[in-house]
Amino acid sequence: MERCLSNDVKFHKAKVLKIEHQEFESSIFCDDGNELKGSLIVDASGFASTFIEYDKPRNHGYQTGHGILAEVDFHPFDLDKVVQLDWRDSHLRNEPSMLTTNSRFPTFLFAMPFDSSLIYLMETSLVGRPVLSYEEVKKRMVARLRHLGIRVKRVLEAEKCLIPMGGPLPRMSQEVMAMGGTSGLVNPSAGYMVASAMALAPVLAEAIVQCLGSTRMIRGQPLYDRVWKGLWPIERRCVREFYSFGMETLVKLDLNETRRFFDAFFDLDPYYLHGYLSSRLSPTELAFFSLSLFAHASVSSRVELITKSAVPFVKMIGNLALEAKQYYI
Repeated sequence: MERCLSNDVKFHKAKVLKIEHQEFESSIFCDDGNELKGSLIVDASGFASTFIEYDKPRNHGYQTGHGILAEVDFHPFDLDKVVQLDWRDSHLRNEPSMLTTNSRFPTFLFAMPFDSSLIYLMETSLVGRPVLSYEEVKKRMVARLRHLGIRVKRVLEAEKCLIPMGGPLPRMSQEVMAMGGTSGLVNPSAGYMVASAMALAPVLAEAIVQCLGSTRMIRGQPLYDRVWKGLWPIERRCVREFYSFGMETLVKLDLNETRRFFDAFFDLDPYYLHGYLSSRLSPTELAFFSLSLFAHASVSSRVELITKSAVPFVKMIGNLALEAKQYYI
């Protein structure tokens, strides 16, 4: 913030009503009557933005979660460990309808204890299509906590989570530059975004500087082309297609298939685990990741992966060919 102020960055708080574009300049019209002009508008307002255009239907998968930071009488978790991806469903044995729904659209528990009476708990649907309702996820958490003997004394903070995952990227080279969730930076297989968005912010900034900070200022359509390709070069677009392929496969797995998939996933070398979840693997490394995952999978899981991923794989190949064609035109 200090660097922004020292470089004459101006902050203006208002709601954007509409955006208009001329050949070399864009205008933002605000609800307070102000009109702001600039050579480039960067939209980082999130998934609900209406200013970013798409060429394809936004067929997202959705990660849904209900989380609480709570004071409790008791919890059974080790204080020096975080629980991730607990797919057990024993807490639903006396809830036949929820047990059946969970078998097809499973949710897992995340638990991070701070001490013996303060803990963060979250029930999450990794990815679903159609979206699993927030109320359904919340009911499953209540049943899980009851089964574990955890009585909540006080909720300090509550979290509602709905993350669109996968789907198409925005139309490249459009007049408004997208950044963050509206730009497709969410990892389609995991739902993570913040770290990768912060890592790519300097990349986008440098592309803008090269255009607007040069002696021969580049504006208009050449500017839009450069900043979009700076954030989404062909390699990064290919990597995202692979992650979307992974998401489309995960959407098709039921509870037992999901368990078997993660049995193989967590047997992988940590380099691949960390790289996959942080979106840092190259296309070549992703190919080795896939082979390693298949090699670690059980026979039944291999059959499931082949049958459930066939259609998404064909779709991925088609999208990769289209991405390459559009990128080099």
